[in-house]
Amino acid sequence: MKGTGSKNTWALFLFVLTGIVLGGFIGMLAEGVPALSWLGYGQAFGLEEPVILNLGILVLTFGLSIKITIASIIGVVLAIIIYRFL
Repeated sequence: MKGTGSKNTWALFLFVLTGIVLGGFIGMLAEGVPALSWLGYGQAFGLEEPVILNLGILVLTFGLSIKITIASIIGVVLAIIIYRFL
């Protein structure tokens, strides 16, 4: 029983991740089209410059930046709707 629930959770995670990626891609493509430019509108947040930790023989670089657009939000909503119907 536990395995079935985790499969559904992973499937939902993959659907949402796919929705984010495809939505972001569509938003990027739509930026050049005047009628669809609103799909590319969004907000970016995160670290502007990476944090570098130099330990002498090992250098670690940490960075995270996320851009949320209208198209990626629509992609996530559509992914959840598709997941519900499957």
